[in-house]
Amino acid sequence: MTHSTLLHVDGLVRQFGALMATDHVQIDVVAGEIHALIGPNGAGKTTLLHLISGALAPNAGRIHFDGMDVTHMPMHARVAHGLARSFQITSIFPRLSVLDNIALAVQAHAGHSLNFWRPARRDAERYADAAEVVERVGLASQLHRLAGALSHGEQRQLEVGLALATRPKLLLLDEPMAGMGMEETETMVSLLQSLRGETTLLLVEHDMSAVFRLADRISTLVYGRVIACGTPDEIRHHPEVQLAYLGDDEEATS
Repeated sequence: MTHSTLLHVDGLVRQFGALMATDHVQIDVVAGEIHALIGPNGAGKTTLLHLISGALAPNAGRIHFDGMDVTHMPMHARVAHGLARSFQITSIFPRLSVLDNIALAVQAHAGHSLNFWRPARRDAERYADAAEVVERVGLASQLHRLAGALSHGEQRQLEVGLALATRPKLLLLDEPMAGMGMEETETMVSLLQSLRGETTLLLVEHDMSAVFRLADRISTLVYGRVIACGTPDEIRHHPEVQLAYLGDDEEATS
């Protein structure tokens, strides 16, 4: 583990009965990079994000984040330490406006009581911070629109905003482009590219075109094990990765 390593996952094991979901996984994520996790369905990618975020506890192994052993730290404490998570299924407050969604995330991160519906309304500073986040994720024109009325792609942008409102050092993203059309995907790719250097990203994604455009490094999981880690070019031409996942799909690897 080097001084620039923000996340160090060492020998992480998670079993569900006889199923080895993660099999002694070791991954290092360098501060400032965009690191992608790829692999076939059932490879253990989402389970690994659950373990890193604290949603699941490992059976063995250690997780070090920003110089601290967080293996047994609860999820909310990891968030406070700068580790944020966005989920595979969009998780927003559909009956609140875009601004109110972000304001609640800002308020929660500030450490105030969860009984903050009216106080948050009166807190001009929190709403100013929230408006900046809304603009940051490209939703300024939707500021006062109900979140449930947004398109699927806009809801995913809002979810990234909810995570960014916690001012993360590392942002875990689970299939941010899932279910998107071409135009929405381009918007999300541009948003994530704009975060480069601002926060470190670890993302699970099946859109290989987006992965190869975004990632500085890629780790490939198959049957819960990391079979390769390297630059996009190294992964694109890695024989085991081609055999296990990429195949001969020219479009996916171009």
